[in-house]
Amino acid sequence: MPIAVDRRRFILTAGLSVTGGALAPSVASPKRSTTLPASPGDWSWVRDQFDASRDWAHFASFFIASHPRPVRDAIAKLRREMDENPYTVVEHGLFSKPEEVRVAAATYLGGAPEEVALTRCTTEGLSLIYAGLALSPGQEILATTHDHYSHHEAIRLAGRRCGASERRITLYDDPARASEDGMTDRIRRAIGPKTRAVGITWVHSSTGVKVPVRRVAAVIAEANKSRAAADRILLIVDGVHGLGVEDEAVASLGCDFFAAGTHKWMFGPRGTGIVWGRREAWTQVQPTVPAFEQGPYDAWMEGRDPGPTRAAWVSPGGFHAYEHMWALPAAFAFHGQIGRARIAARIQELNSRIKDGLASMPGIRIHTPRDARLSSGLVAFEVGGRTPEDVVQRLAARRIIASTSPYRPSYVRLAGSLLNTPDEVDAAVRAVRELGAS
Repeated sequence: MPIAVDRRRFILTAGLSVTGGALAPSVASPKRSTTLPASPGDWSWVRDQFDASRDWAHFASFFIASHPRPVRDAIAKLRREMDENPYTVVEHGLFSKPEEVRVAAATYLGGAPEEVALTRCTTEGLSLIYAGLALSPGQEILATTHDHYSHHEAIRLAGRRCGASERRITLYDDPARASEDGMTDRIRRAIGPKTRAVGITWVHSSTGVKVPVRRVAAVIAEANKSRAAADRILLIVDGVHGLGVEDEAVASLGCDFFAAGTHKWMFGPRGTGIVWGRREAWTQVQPTVPAFEQGPYDAWMEGRDPGPTRAAWVSPGGFHAYEHMWALPAAFAFHGQIGRARIAARIQELNSRIKDGLASMPGIRIHTPRDARLSSGLVAFEVGGRTPEDVVQRLAARRIIASTSPYRPSYVRLAGSLLNTPDEVDAAVRAVRELGAS
């Protein structure tokens, strides 16, 4: 039967429905220029693509993105089309549009579209992978103490369902002195005969430490040489604070799965994310939520098993905010227009400037490694005699948006991004110096 008829029958027979007063600014940015420079390599041009308020210095943009103009335009166009004719637009795009998104994501990730699942956030991506793993009682998932709540909870809940256990290790004692050799060696020594999966975080949002994923993957590959296929260790990476920051092709990192929201450093539509996985690894995951994909649907109609899992089949089905998910290619295109290497260099430049400025101050302790090879995207620090919450509040009074890390212990974070300028960095550093001296 032609695909067009199958899509229509899918909608009509599935029985689904839609559910569903700060102080005077000390760090204000220049007002928007009236004439945009022609080159996307010009950082003022990049800043002009965002509607983020010019009355504030945004050093927490990694939390959730302000949409750049191309992404706003793509969302608005899709929303307008769906408002005008929702049935036709959604019915015709239900199968084709996700494939367009997967193609755009795969191009950026350096992989293939059939290796990409679409999600709404990092938490959902990690949960779908861990919940779907074929784990047996007695097997374990090895994680680290530096992972986010969402990562730890996804592992805990998956283990409760099948009787697998979780074990956590520390990769370093002092984040500022973390080393690639030290982190990889601790994982090597921690792997045991019961280890079935290793979960790590590419860039720790607690400290900004960057884990050497390729070297960890090599350690796991070595351990897998003596293992049967059913006991092969899978490397699962929370990559959200590296995606859109690092000049790396995710598909070449050596991991089995890589989960990330695309509404942070990628500046994608809010409520979007991806999971990249090796084709062979996807066969070891059972889907958790029914996918709106042709393969599983045809198998259901014909009363048969759909066969080995494919990446797209792990993408949760149901009706979503299509104007956001289908606009995701605009974010990948925006990054491509600027250039991934230029973006990575700019972010490192700004955050190195933050570290250099803070390093000379008495009473300030930086917890992020100074070496750019070991850190990425954000700088975590303490101001002697003040709580992180107090520092963030006092910076906000100067119209500087910083954040606290949601971990124990908690630190202040300043994260230089494409929305920032060197002048803003210097003003933020001066404000921290004044807090430390008062």
